[in-house]
Amino acid sequence: MGIIASNIRRGMAIMFNGEPVRVLDFHHHTPGNLRALVQAKLRKLKTGIQFEHRFRATDSLDVAELETHELDFMYKSGTTYHFMNTENYDQLEVEEEDLGDSAKWMTEGMRIIAEFYEGRPIGIQMPNALTFEVTETAPVMKTATKTASNKPALLNNGITVNVPEFIQTGERVRVNPETGEYIDRAKE
Repeated sequence: MGIIASNIRRGMAIMFNGEPVRVLDFHHHTPGNLRALVQAKLRKLKTGIQFEHRFRATDSLDVAELETHELDFMYKSGTTYHFMNTENYDQLEVEEEDLGDSAKWMTEGMRIIAEFYEGRPIGIQMPNALTFEVTETAPVMKTATKTASNKPALLNNGITVNVPEFIQTGERVRVNPETGEYIDRAKE
């Protein structure tokens, strides 16, 4: 399926030099009497590399044919992560480097959405918030307030994030896996 460059939108997957890419951002430019251009910020879905490209507004682009499947994370073996497709119960393996930064957030039983290109997983969408238990952090100070500074806290998945001073060891917190930032206390 083809579209013209002036119709691309944020989040769309298109083909670029025979490879699927995601449109992260775009701007339409019409400089004076010159032809209209579309400046796009793109990310290669296979490698995660970001780059910019300028299209003529009338350039014809192909939409990438991606399939999406829900996968349950089962376990990790070495650098291989094992998933099960929730629709047909097929099991598949994904290497740690293919998961990129998302690998460190994987916990058993977690459900993700994976994008497939030509039958191979090329990208995953993590939930917006994940819940973890704080296994180690500095004790709460009597003067701690909601506006106080942050302190490091070790989570039960081995990752350290900054949390507000009032968070204690043993509490459950929600974290954004995209940014690695504390969101709030988990509501049980």
